[in-house]
Amino acid sequence: MVNFDGRYEYPPCGGNTLYCYNPGGTYLGRTTELGSYAPNGRGLYDMHGNVWEWCQDWTSASLPGGSVTDPQGAASGSMRVQRGGCWHSLGRRCRSAHRTGYYPDSVLSNNGFRIVLAPGQP
Repeated sequence: MVNFDGRYEYPPCGGNTLYCYNPGGTYLGRTTELGSYAPNGRGLYDMHGNVWEWCQDWTSASLPGGSVTDPQGAASGSMRVQRGGCWHSLGRRCRSAHRTGYYPDSVLSNNGFRIVLAPGQP
């Protein structure tokens, strides 16, 4: 369950690899309150869709290949990484592996961030 533009579902369908158009898909056209959908397997809410999440990484032209845990972007740059899609994204963008970049001084209704405190930390 994800808040995204449900008219453009996750592909593939037919020959289309960008989206599957579904005119009857759910599209709220706005953000939703945190916890409106069930948590993922780790107990985290709204990791995909709703708002793009700002990341610490700067965008880069390429990332390491192969099996990599938490690949890091460039050490500096002009745009920060965003992940997870938002309320008006296509379904294929609503996943943690989808990375895009945006200027950090941007204020938009589809950008947000997550504060995470590791277990056992004060």
